[in-house]
Amino acid sequence: MILKDLKIFSQNVRKNNFIINTILKVNYDFDVIFIQEPSWTTIRSIPSLDNYEGVLLVGVVNHPIWLIFVREPDMINNCPRVIIFINIRLSSFHFFFCKDIINHRDILLVSFFNNGDIFQIMNVYLDSFHSVIKYLKNTKVNIFNLLVMTGDFNICDSV
Repeated sequence: MILKDLKIFSQNVRKNNFIINTILKVNYDFDVIFIQEPSWTTIRSIPSLDNYEGVLLVGVVNHPIWLIFVREPDMINNCPRVIIFINIRLSSFHFFFCKDIINHRDILLVSFFNNGDIFQIMNVYLDSFHSVIKYLKNTKVNIFNLLVMTGDFNICDSV
């Protein structure tokens, strides 16, 4: 695959599972899908030794032709607001999540190999507090070969 042919779709779904399902089913010809503000829902209760009622398993929509990259939620009210779906036909590029480079719930950096080089793609959600901009400003990050950084930046300008 030539990188210039990479087809990317990006959408803020505003916590609507129907929209995510539709995007994943209809856009199978895309290579990468960036989702902002996914809906996190309880999938089921998992048995637990500590709690007889079990522990809640929380997750997001998934589809068999898509590899999903997302941070694990640390609690239901602090779930990640970005997801990257990679079409399984690209699995030979060995995509991997780079939490060690950028560790923020609203930034998702995924790397992959192509012709011996490492490339990166980044999905970003910017909240009303601009926490992503502050994080990137205050964090020394070395990102090489970033092909695309996109998402929902929510930057309002009074001018």
